[in-house]
Amino acid sequence: MENNILKIENLSCNYSQIIALEDISLEINKGEIVSLIGANGAGKTTLLRTISALNKPKNGTIFFDGKDITKLDSDKRVGLGIAQVPEGRGLFTILSVEQNLKLGAYSRKNKNIDEDLEYVYKKFPILREKKNDYAGTLSGGQQQMVAVGRALMSKPKLLLLDEPSMGLAPIVVEEIFDVITTLRDMGTTIFVVEQNAFLALSISDRAYVLENGRVAISGKSKDMLNDSRVKEAYLGA
Repeated sequence: MENNILKIENLSCNYSQIIALEDISLEINKGEIVSLIGANGAGKTTLLRTISALNKPKNGTIFFDGKDITKLDSDKRVGLGIAQVPEGRGLFTILSVEQNLKLGAYSRKNKNIDEDLEYVYKKFPILREKKNDYAGTLSGGQQQMVAVGRALMSKPKLLLLDEPSMGLAPIVVEEIFDVITTLRDMGTTIFVVEQNAFLALSISDRAYVLENGRVAISGKSKDMLNDSRVKEAYLGA
């Protein structure tokens, strides 16, 4: 029995005549953090959006938990257990913090919403204090907490994170990434796109490097930290 929760085979994606992704193949195993690093414009966000069905692939196949989901709509993928925290967070700024969080559970059929809301508040105590405030009035770090918490409310099997540290103070980044590693330890599988390559490799089990829409390097994260190509291109060494 295969251990992967996500398997992508020969995936390509175009924007008009521009090739964004070309012949991408990768696997993410259950219960691990996998990071995706690369320069701006390498195709990282496009790949996450394609996994979430926000972009349509030109060709290739996406399997989730052993099922071909290539032609499945985005809401159906959420129902299967895929949740994404987008770059820029995508909050409803004129709704309260708690309203934003509860929207993450819109597709769930069970009624344990309050229990899961309490879990999010325990992970991010400041959100309990701010629960009645408009999301648009929060700091950037607090908004990122809401975005992560909203995704957790869907009880994801696979959590996709797009640049979770972008624009945040170091102390907030540490808090966000502590939660990410805790989620992995509790069994949530995580695929994280992160501009801070050292941070991404430090917290992930395995990693892929995208260059010009192709997988250029892949392997264990601890090995990549010592890979001369990765060090020179992404670690400033």
